[in-house]
Amino acid sequence: MKLTLAIIAAVALTLNACGKKEEPPKPKTAETPTMPSPAAGVAVSAVTLGSGIGPQKQVVNASTSFARNDTIYASVETTGSGSSTLNAKWTYRSKGQDVPVHDDSQAINAAGPATSEFHVSKPDGWPAGDYKVDISASGSTPVTRAFTVK
Repeated sequence: MKLTLAIIAAVALTLNACGKKEEPPKPKTAETPTMPSPAAGVAVSAVTLGSGIGPQKQVVNASTSFARNDTIYASVETTGSGSSTLNAKWTYRSKGQDVPVHDDSQAINAAGPATSEFHVSKPDGWPAGDYKVDISASGSTPVTRAFTVK
């Protein structure tokens, strides 16, 4: 009988030891990094207003005050690289509210710092008052420049 008990105990221990073993943790695979969208790499770094523009799209006479018949230029400097859309929203301040004057956009594919330009004109003359332009890259927070027409 002792031999039977010993055999049963040995078999029980063997079966228990042969049970399903926990699998070792699988090695982590390198996850594909989340790449920012190309537009995330382009940002508006400066906006300069003036009544003239040079061949490199830079304002030649910076100003925030314009005459009624001036064409108003915005030279937009960007940093970063990638594809982006620059948006310019020109508004006039009337009775405490911003009234749209002109919206414009342009696609850029920057490979580093770049300069772009926007402009507005009104052949019959701008009404005197306060204006602003908001310029953003692909929906980012706009850079705002205020100006007046006298």
